[in-house]
Amino acid sequence: MSDTQDSGPVTALTIDETPSIFSAAEPGKITPDEAGAGAEQKQSDSPTEKGPFVSPSPIPTQAASAGIRFDFNLGCRVQLPEGAWTIRLRDLDTGNILFETKARKATVNSAKRFYVRFGIEVFDAAGTVFSHEFDCRDRDVLIQVPVGTLGDTMGWFPYVARFAEVHGCRLTCAMSKVVIPLFESVYPHIRFMTPEDVANEEVMKTFYATYTLGLFFDDAAAIWQPTDFRLVGLHRTAGYILGVDPTEQPPVMAPDEDPSRPVEEPYVCIATQSSSQCKYWNNPDGWRQIIAFLNECGYRVICIDQKPVHGTGIVWNQIPHGAEDQTGNRPLTERVRWLRHAEFFIGLSSGLSWLAWAAGCKVVMISGFTHPTNEFHTPWRIVNWHSCNSCWNDPTHRFDHKDFLWCPRHAGTPRQFECTRLITVENVKRVLRTIPGFRLPKASRTEAEAPDAAKPGKRHKSAKHQHA
Repeated sequence: MSDTQDSGPVTALTIDETPSIFSAAEPGKITPDEAGAGAEQKQSDSPTEKGPFVSPSPIPTQAASAGIRFDFNLGCRVQLPEGAWTIRLRDLDTGNILFETKARKATVNSAKRFYVRFGIEVFDAAGTVFSHEFDCRDRDVLIQVPVGTLGDTMGWFPYVARFAEVHGCRLTCAMSKVVIPLFESVYPHIRFMTPEDVANEEVMKTFYATYTLGLFFDDAAAIWQPTDFRLVGLHRTAGYILGVDPTEQPPVMAPDEDPSRPVEEPYVCIATQSSSQCKYWNNPDGWRQIIAFLNECGYRVICIDQKPVHGTGIVWNQIPHGAEDQTGNRPLTERVRWLRHAEFFIGLSSGLSWLAWAAGCKVVMISGFTHPTNEFHTPWRIVNWHSCNSCWNDPTHRFDHKDFLWCPRHAGTPRQFECTRLITVENVKRVLRTIPGFRLPKASRTEAEAPDAAKPGKRHKSAKHQHA
């Protein structure tokens, strides 16, 4: 076996009488965490236990000369029949030789599972037997998006579409069946399937390449992602995994079947529930006061959460007092209709905020446990830098989705959840007033419409208004 070049990552090689697939790190040890749903799933070591991603065909799908088979389904895979071979894998974009060795009967699987433009060379004693450079144009490619998460899918799908545009491939995107109706009609060049449909053995045999999107907390060896998502942001990590421009861009969603407004009066949508208490606005009277303020300004306040009540143990979160209840298991297309006609949306670092962003709605986001770089940009992001913050983006703290009360720095102390508990009502009001077209409270509108001569004590009233 020849030496591997020091400048490149080492891929695993197994030389065995029975062809098999091994890698430098077993896929079963990598944990993609679905932050949007607060659900964690692992690649299963048991064939009867369902993992988050559909496994590739056990045999490489592409036939080459001399009985060699290859593909790029979760890394570069090459299967060599009995013989005396030298195999070399290259990164065509960086010029690195990633792996080179002599082998007889073997299967090679690169360590890296994210997008790399691999080059494959196989030699025997007489010279080159097979050479191939990755090119997926007009070939079948699968990109898998974990189910059970709304926000992640909204953030990641634009990079899936960008991959199809850049490479000109026949792209299949596996995602949740409840999300597919939002995209299917406006991305006709992409085939949408559920993971259950993709798992069909004959379907898996067609793919030239497969890529999986996720939040890989424990990927210290950078097998599934080239850079930690906590550094680059939840949505932009998909751009790095797929090797496309990571610049953020909202997805295009299908037009509403009913383009009319849900209600005639000006209204605001809110979403107050989430999958972990650290994601909530933990100011105990915050939502009640903000809803009262919005009502005073002439807005109806519509709560579009899935659940009116959510929590665990002795901690439960109720729909805020004063909000109109539109909670329930409604189709996402209905949620999009509410959001498209709303004056703006107020929410948390959760899936409905991402849906509002995708729907083109102005988003006021209240979050302290994430750093603002973690989500899409909004000029109405609210964070309190004077309190503890951004633990989600701190690699020294591993998010535990099973702990509903996760607070890695201050759990069990008076400072627990201070990141949002100390976001004040006045701070939120101040941000709301900066939204273009925001309606002032009725009393202030009456004042503003009156002639200057009819405003005794004008200076005093203006000062009062500034502190309203």
